[in-house]
Amino acid sequence: MSKLYVFGIGGTGSRVLKSLVMLLASGVECKMDIVPVIIDPDDSAADMTRTVELMKKYKAIRNNKYLEFADANKNRFFKTELQSVDGMQDFIFSLENTHDGKFKDFIKMDQLDPSSKALVKMLFSEKNLESDMKVGFKGNPNIGSVVLNQFADSQEYKNFANGFADDGKDRIFIISSIFGGTGASGFPLLLKTIRNDKNSQKWKAISECKIGAVTVMPYFGVTQDDNSEVDSSTFISKTKSALAYYEKNISGNNSLDALYYIGDLVTASYENCEGGSGQRNDAHFIELCSALAVLDFANTPNEAFDGGTRHFEYGLKDDNNGNELTFKNLGEKTKKSIIVPLTQFVLMNRYLSYGFEKGGKSLPWAIDNQLDDNFFSGYFFEQVQSFHQDFHQWLKEMAGNKRAFMPFDADKVNPLFEIVNGYKPKSSFLGKKNYDLFDATLNSSWKGWNGAASREQKFMELFYRATEKLVNEKYNM
Repeated sequence: MSKLYVFGIGGTGSRVLKSLVMLLASGVECKMDIVPVIIDPDDSAADMTRTVELMKKYKAIRNNKYLEFADANKNRFFKTELQSVDGMQDFIFSLENTHDGKFKDFIKMDQLDPSSKALVKMLFSEKNLESDMKVGFKGNPNIGSVVLNQFADSQEYKNFANGFADDGKDRIFIISSIFGGTGASGFPLLLKTIRNDKNSQKWKAISECKIGAVTVMPYFGVTQDDNSEVDSSTFISKTKSALAYYEKNISGNNSLDALYYIGDLVTASYENCEGGSGQRNDAHFIELCSALAVLDFANTPNEAFDGGTRHFEYGLKDDNNGNELTFKNLGEKTKKSIIVPLTQFVLMNRYLSYGFEKGGKSLPWAIDNQLDDNFFSGYFFEQVQSFHQDFHQWLKEMAGNKRAFMPFDADKVNPLFEIVNGYKPKSSFLGKKNYDLFDATLNSSWKGWNGAASREQKFMELFYRATEKLVNEKYNM
């Protein structure tokens, strides 16, 4: 299958990738394999490390020795393959000489002649020059644009280029914020490198491929801290300057095929943290929208992007309570693509958290498929449970953020099928309800069942088929 290389730049890039992985795990359609690449000088940022750990769990579950997606199998949970660039550690594009030292050391200022030093001091403030780069560029795209010029010379970039297909089917997508430092500087530099690096053996294929991007405008602020270099009062002015630059140097020269704009006037407020392990923002609806932009690009045929840069904006259906969104606020195209997969995955999540405790492995669905104590204490099931814990936390964080996205009552235990906000479940004709109905559905005789499949395949197939049937019977979606 063709590949979509998704570059997530900075903290926003990592958080959008996290939402993308959650959608893929639930089985939302993606017509390309995904190759995530994180670019962030702050290698201890909590948002990045959480995303990396999530992607590692996804790959462990998706491993071909466990799951297969032949036509005979119905399961679509974890269907999309996550690949890695050869030689890239944990999906991370390493940046040289950013982990220790100040910006002035990076540019070797002490080795410059007097006239060059004078020029540097005109371009960069003393605060810029003294900036510690260990936790990133702290909202300074002028610093990032210098440091990130190392893209084309890195071994990771060469490995990415060497793995690019020659058939014109592989694509690239870039995720970045427009109001910070890493994303605002990294996006145009990476795009310029991709389109103009003639030293690459795959330059023709890469330079002519379809490239999309989502530029995330301000959707949160940070508390004021006079000792911090991050000041959210500058976010809007930075956004305006960057948009003017993009209009001339990105859209204006058609170096991009699709540009998605996403932002929100309703903004959350986070603690002011310049980076490191303290930079851990709760999941946000805007990041989910940005992940949907990635999928829209992946699922749109090449010819649709001919004829210059296409621009997209994300819109919502407004109501009287626009600060709390459910599936009802989404456009029909978006709702149709995600409501059933996410509802199936949520039902599986609730069963693994509560229904499984009632009997689980002692029921026919488990016994008949040799899902015994060894399976439920094994590595695969451990990774599935851990992923579902992360998924539940992701839903809770979005529901508690501003603006809130709460399509589910994520903590609901009973009545189970009232978990989808805004959708009243239909009564069951079997006389069973809640987890008893779930158990009865798992225990069904399934047509076309592959009795020779691995236990992992059977487990995932059971839950996909059961949740698909339950969603069809209980809801009008």
